Amino acid sequence: MKTLVKTFVAAALLAISTFTMAAEGPGAKATKANVNLSTADLALDHYVAVTTEGEAAGIEQLFAADFNQKIQATNAQSNSRSAVVKLLKKQKGEKLNCTVSTDILEESADYMVAKVTLKFENFTKTDLVTLERVGNDWKVSKSVNCINNIQ
Repeated sequence: MKTLVKTFVAAALLAISTFTMAAEGPGAKATKANVNLSTADLALDHYVAVTTEGEAAGIEQLFAADFNQKIQATNAQSNSRSAVVKLLKKQKGEKLNCTVSTDILEESADYMVAKVTLKFENFTKTDLVTLERVGNDWKVSKSVNCINNIQ
């Protein structure tokens, strides 16, 4: 009888853990993780990790509610927050083959503008990023991308 009870308990625990994992979905913990965005530098570093290294943690937390991205090219594009977040989530784990440099162009107590330069083999992409303090965290509120030196 004890063996039968232990078997049912083990089966119930296995079923509960399986249903819990299925409800969360793959990668749910990684995308919902809380990321420290208490300074502009931490937020900028996280933005670079999300956009170039496929970091998935804290994507939703990183972008301001009114975030907007503009891509300056032959066909200029504008992307909403939801479109950018969706794209970045799809790129989870994908690292870009480029060298990255960042320069702070302007900074105050509640505002920062940074230039993120991605140097690929045949071209360079420049991303002008605006960050703003929202409550106790810093958020990316705007991004303007330009592609240069296409060979």
